[in-house]
Amino acid sequence: MFESMFENVREKCPLIHNITNYVTVNDCANILIACGASPIMADDKDEVEDITTICAGLHINIGTLNRHSIASMLIAGKRANKLHHPVVLDPVGAGASKLRTDTAMQLLEDIDFTVIRGNISEIKTLAFGRGTTKGVDADVADKVTEENLDEIITFAKTFAKKTGAVITVTGAIDVVSDGRSTYCIRNGHPMMSSVSGTGCQLSAMVAAFITSNPNHALEAAAAAVSAMGLAGEIAHERLSEMDGNVTYRNYIIDAIYNMTPEQLGKGARYEVR
Repeated sequence: MFESMFENVREKCPLIHNITNYVTVNDCANILIACGASPIMADDKDEVEDITTICAGLHINIGTLNRHSIASMLIAGKRANKLHHPVVLDPVGAGASKLRTDTAMQLLEDIDFTVIRGNISEIKTLAFGRGTTKGVDADVADKVTEENLDEIITFAKTFAKKTGAVITVTGAIDVVSDGRSTYCIRNGHPMMSSVSGTGCQLSAMVAAFITSNPNHALEAAAAAVSAMGLAGEIAHERLSEMDGNVTYRNYIIDAIYNMTPEQLGKGARYEVR
């Protein structure tokens, strides 16, 4: 099924509106182009409603939020809901500050999200209204491991049922759940954590996948997660002794650009619970 999810992105080339952070905005644009989608970045409140209207999907990322962008996120999200466009939330750093946490909770209250993607600390913050993070990274105590995987699956299913969104918890093991079925994905490489923005890129790509597969949000989100992890594996194999994290970032984008649906189907490593 992952093959068809990817094929649909390449065939439909969906236009995705991104209200994202200035640390990774260029990377998000490039990963969307690489996977076959088309990006547009707009965050002024006076145009986001128009931009969302002409796009097929919306990706909201709170990585470098401010009062102006918060207003824009709410306007765009409500417009996307009215148009029945899929919306992805990336609650970057939720739990690190009161503003981030309050903003994430307000977005969750006012907008219906199709997918919520973040690390386990960020998702727990949304679920419980408070939390801790290591900056924008997951708290060490929250890491997803084989030992606590069943617990995380139960948590993700419960939160998915509460929100109506596909909950996507990414880490060493990725957990993607719609409250009924859960994909546990084991693609990826530890070095991906040394690249700023792989999570942001993934959220943008999730938006492209779910927009291209509107009746299969769970499977589309899982396919995007697997594709990103597989790209991390392929990119790592290309590295020489003199290469570092910046080269690795570029190789990840290259891997998505060159990836075929068949390659994703063969390389995806997951189980469904």
